[in-house]
Amino acid sequence: MQALVVERLSDDLSGVTLADLPPPARAPGEVLVQVRAASLNFPDLLMTQGGYQFKPAVPFTSGLEFAGEVLEADPESGFAPGDRVMGGNKTGAFAELACVAADKLSPMPSGMDFPAAAAMGAAYSTAFTGLVELGGLQEGQWVLVHGASGGVGLAACDLARALGARVIATTGSPAKAERIAALAHPEAVIVAEGRFREQIADLTGGALCDIVFDPVGGDVFDESTRCVAFGGKLMVVGFTSGRIADIATNIPLIKGFSIVGLRAGEYARRFPERGRAIHAAINRLAEAGAISPAIDRTLPLSHWREGFTAMASRDLVGKVVFVPGT
Repeated sequence: MQALVVERLSDDLSGVTLADLPPPARAPGEVLVQVRAASLNFPDLLMTQGGYQFKPAVPFTSGLEFAGEVLEADPESGFAPGDRVMGGNKTGAFAELACVAADKLSPMPSGMDFPAAAAMGAAYSTAFTGLVELGGLQEGQWVLVHGASGGVGLAACDLARALGARVIATTGSPAKAERIAALAHPEAVIVAEGRFREQIADLTGGALCDIVFDPVGGDVFDESTRCVAFGGKLMVVGFTSGRIADIATNIPLIKGFSIVGLRAGEYARRFPERGRAIHAAINRLAEAGAISPAIDRTLPLSHWREGFTAMASRDLVGKVVFVPGT
């Protein structure tokens, strides 16, 4: 089978190659899936460099999540050949075939195609875990979403709006603002540069934001501490800016806000019942047409470098989806 393999760690993707591998051997409890679409996530890029907290031994097949059709499964798994499923693992999605434990899969939402299903899982699980499960999102609240051109940021905008929140989206690129507005339909899109607190105050009528969802970190995090309402929550989602910010503890004390670390995958692993409930809630919203993943481009897996390079250069508004076998 064709698979995207990280043979060695590198800063320039030189250690990544498209290879022909033997089909995976399905172990008891696993499900063999024909991968129809697989989406690119920022941790996939970081893992090619050894820069993610999970560091698989090389060589490994890249890719966190996919959607496809079941080829083989144990009768007691709940899956049968032909079932349309979505899910994945920490590696292995960027291949024509994937073997994963049955509890790492779920049925695709009805009416959804493979690229959308592949693009939904990690991004919307992160958004829901942060905004709803940990953030306690309520209808009418103000939510500030940083990095809104990325898959996770767009998912957070989409989900927050679907649940009745008022969303302010930010980007570091003025050129992306119009595209974000068209996809996410927030109350406003602003460029998160320098001191943007006054813009937030003007947009919210001085109320500031109940939840700040921050996958960016660095200078954006620093200024976000000035944008959180009293009693609000500042969600630490990631550090795509490249700088991990520091904070003096008197700031959240005086302003009365909480700093909440978000690791959606780890949360679901530690609390599997809550993970299943989160996934079910996301599927219900998707089947109702309330949420829909934004896809920047769909590429043959043979064009993997275009997708990784676009992510590395921040040249995306939405997810990259690869189609194995093409």
